[in-house]
Amino acid sequence: MYNYIVSSVVYSFIGIAILFIAFAIAEVLTPRHNLRKEILENKNMALAVLAGFFMLSIAIIIASAIHG
Repeated sequence: MYNYIVSSVVYSFIGIAILFIAFAIAEVLTPRHNLRKEILENKNMALAVLAGFFMLSIAIIIASAIHG
């Protein structure tokens, strides 16, 4: 039972790390546009929704890969 809890926590942290890395890669691939600045300072709602769907889709892919 203890092994299941530890493995769930480890996989959760790995998934979150991969999600942040994927978002950082998206930032690097769009050098002319700063996604964080557009969302936080310019209140670009369309980009916020797009980023949310991107993160959700990457999270689903990561979860599928981890649960294999």
